Amino acid sequence: MFYAQKFTHIQLQQSGFILQITLDNPENSNAISLEMVDSLTTVLRHADYDPRVRVVILTGAGKAFCAGGDIKAMMQKTGMFAGESNELRLNYMKGIQQIPRCMEELSKPVIAAVNGAAIGAGCDLALMSDIRVGTVQSRFGETFVKLGLVPGDGGSFFLQRAIGFAKAMELSLTADILNGEESLKWGLLNHLVPEDELLTKAHEIAKKIAAHPPVAVQMTKRAVKTAYARDLQYVLDLAAAYQGITQRTEDHFTALEAMRDKKVADYKGR
Repeated sequence: MFYAQKFTHIQLQQSGFILQITLDNPENSNAISLEMVDSLTTVLRHADYDPRVRVVILTGAGKAFCAGGDIKAMMQKTGMFAGESNELRLNYMKGIQQIPRCMEELSKPVIAAVNGAAIGAGCDLALMSDIRVGTVQSRFGETFVKLGLVPGDGGSFFLQRAIGFAKAMELSLTADILNGEESLKWGLLNHLVPEDELLTKAHEIAKKIAAHPPVAVQMTKRAVKTAYARDLQYVLDLAAAYQGITQRTEDHFTALEAMRDKKVADYKGR
């Protein structure tokens, strides 16, 4: 089975229609490595075409969600930080930028269970997810300027879409780190729960989403994301096309029958 394979710097656990991906580089606070980039994008792209997966949960091993870039590798100019300016540019395009491209293309919903620090690229990774759940231990920081850097993985795109232009500008320029309660108030988190309930809450949301007709869920996600960036007519045209598809799915009629008969529907993704 695909998800039983060993992948570098991530762990996988499938339960029902839910795939949990755990970033697993705890000795470096789950900092993103080239191996993690390859593992994560490979699994996500496979899951997106796997009918056995309807929702993905992303979390971190140990006390951190993801510390972003590997500081040691930056200092030693190794891995994705090797080479001079143009080589670095290409490293970013071929390396870590594969994650935001992959995440933005996904049709399956992604829930980030932010179990600790989400700093720099780790903050951006959480923001690429559709829903974020955290605890008082969660920390969010767009801290690139502290290291004399800019958000190289799309943070300037994702942050303002989550919390708005003015707040995104402030966090990006001050490099302030927000705790769990502050993150909830700023809009970085959808839910704040006790530490021992983090994954329970994430799975609760995932199960609620997975219980709906999967084709409709995936097209709704795409419609909402598209609507943020396009004009009304484009959105209406897309909605008409998606509605034309979903209204003739088997799951649509199953849902109608379930509503009429007041029973729980069993959706097939057809």
